Amino acid sequence: MSGTLSLTEALIARASVTPEDRDCQSLMIERLSAAGFVCETIASGGVTNLWAVKRGTEGASGKLLAFAGHTDVVPTGPVEQWTSPPFTPTHRDGKLYGRGAADMKASLAAFVVSSEEFVAKHPAHRGSLALLITSDEEGPATDGTVKVVEALKARGERLDYCIVGEPTSNETLGDMVKNGRRGSMTGKLVVKGVQGHIAYPHLAKNPIHLLAPALAELVAERWDGGNEYFPPTTWQVSNLHSGTGATNVIPGHAELMFNFRFSTASTVEGLQSRVHAILDKHALDCDLTWIVSGLPFLTPRGALSNALDKAIREETGVQPELSTTGGTSDGRFIARICEQVVEFGPPNGSIHKIDEHVEVRFIEPLKNVYRRVLEELIA
Repeated sequence: MSGTLSLTEALIARASVTPEDRDCQSLMIERLSAAGFVCETIASGGVTNLWAVKRGTEGASGKLLAFAGHTDVVPTGPVEQWTSPPFTPTHRDGKLYGRGAADMKASLAAFVVSSEEFVAKHPAHRGSLALLITSDEEGPATDGTVKVVEALKARGERLDYCIVGEPTSNETLGDMVKNGRRGSMTGKLVVKGVQGHIAYPHLAKNPIHLLAPALAELVAERWDGGNEYFPPTTWQVSNLHSGTGATNVIPGHAELMFNFRFSTASTVEGLQSRVHAILDKHALDCDLTWIVSGLPFLTPRGALSNALDKAIREETGVQPELSTTGGTSDGRFIARICEQVVEFGPPNGSIHKIDEHVEVRFIEPLKNVYRRVLEELIA
């Protein structure tokens, strides 16, 4: 059994349901400390974060590459629906089953073992290597990576390269790398009307009828055309609530929740301004509140993506595709202190599902890809 596989199993066996870490980071610290890393725990709001650094011979002037990831996993769902216990690592048909197998304990194990191998082979490495690990990625993400980034920023510390170990591959290891993510912004709109008897509409004001023309315009709006790396920005309704449940009452208000997934072709301020202009055009009496849960980030082709591309091709023979699809990730926080952030990990077809798994044949090559990137950029 490879060291990467056994460490993956050990991490899966720890039931680290968000925001719990369940000593996953302690296990990683034990290994990393033995390899010469200086490990710092940054706790916040019941969340455990790890910042571990192995400085190179060039010290602060050298390039710093960080691996970033999370030890927390989503809840299992109905345990009785799992073929085997979710926190008992189990092998079947060449696959390793367990909650977090793909998202993202295989990547964490690959981080650690690739770092151990790199340091052993290159004891006088020029650049520096770090791991940024949190137990608050699957939850609110308010006390996790963002807190470590804030601490590093306050110290004046920046990263040159960062690989986030999210499961980005589709059909086979290496077929997709994420070099950016769209931003996410939610709006909660309350349109005010006047409640009344449905038989006397002239004595009431129906907020749904008032909203409808503006809603149609928002749906039809083309927010931007995207760019080389991003598809066009999308606007989608997620919830629409109104009425008392009775069939003879005109509602007094209507609540609409919507979400933007937006690219670097648009800005928060620009999108908000355009929504308000449409609402003002229809003279709606309304309140609108905004929640920006993530800004878009993008890493154009450069040293990091080129090194990862080369490592994947050499290790797997697969030509990776650069993509910005999918939801948000902690890369949005890391991009504040790092110009080159990419995400790469195993196939994601089973993540968050019953019987989550990773194919065993991908685990060792994943570790090797990470090690090859280290050798390319900081050896």
